[in-house]
Amino acid sequence: MAEPTGTGPLTLRRSPLEHLKDTMRAASVSGARGVSLTEWPFLTMVDMRVAPGSAAAVRIEQALGTPLPLRCGDTTASGPHAVMWLGPDEWLVLSQEDGAELTHRLHEALGGDAGSVVDVSANRTTLELRGPAARDVLEKGCPLDLHPRSFGPGQAVSTTVGPVPVVLWQVDGAPAYRLLPRASFADYLARWLLDAMREYGHEAEAPLRS
Repeated sequence: MAEPTGTGPLTLRRSPLEHLKDTMRAASVSGARGVSLTEWPFLTMVDMRVAPGSAAAVRIEQALGTPLPLRCGDTTASGPHAVMWLGPDEWLVLSQEDGAELTHRLHEALGGDAGSVVDVSANRTTLELRGPAARDVLEKGCPLDLHPRSFGPGQAVSTTVGPVPVVLWQVDGAPAYRLLPRASFADYLARWLLDAMREYGHEAEAPLRS
């Protein structure tokens, strides 16, 4: 078997924020007011539209191994898949499964019924903002009420952070948030978040007062 040449499509693929990887790593802050920003590149994302409660929706739920969330903000998950509510008949599936295989399987589940299944993996990237100060950073430019009484782990909604439209998903109570911007806006959003994080780094560097 010939040795890989290093020029195949997977080798050449670069994430929207590859050029900021070192900058994001260097901006991480630890401690009681800590916060970090990382990219989760190349996650499979599939947009689905189907009538909720229909036979096709049931088949799709069986293919995913999880029910489709039925209310704004709700998510469901099973194995490698997480499903986010985007609208009354629209969902976004995030998965670690190969995009082509998952899309094909969901197309088969849809059958000839009305609806659509589209691989949109190249349309967005994923940023994770994590740490005790993560909510404070987001509150500098997100119009949502992010207090735990209103928004908590397992919830995801479409909103804006700064001027950038995103799907915002709180994945745990650390807190950790995943932000899904369109790839063309990812650089702007990452730099906006890095700037919003800067004050916490200054706090960590400040000498203790006697």
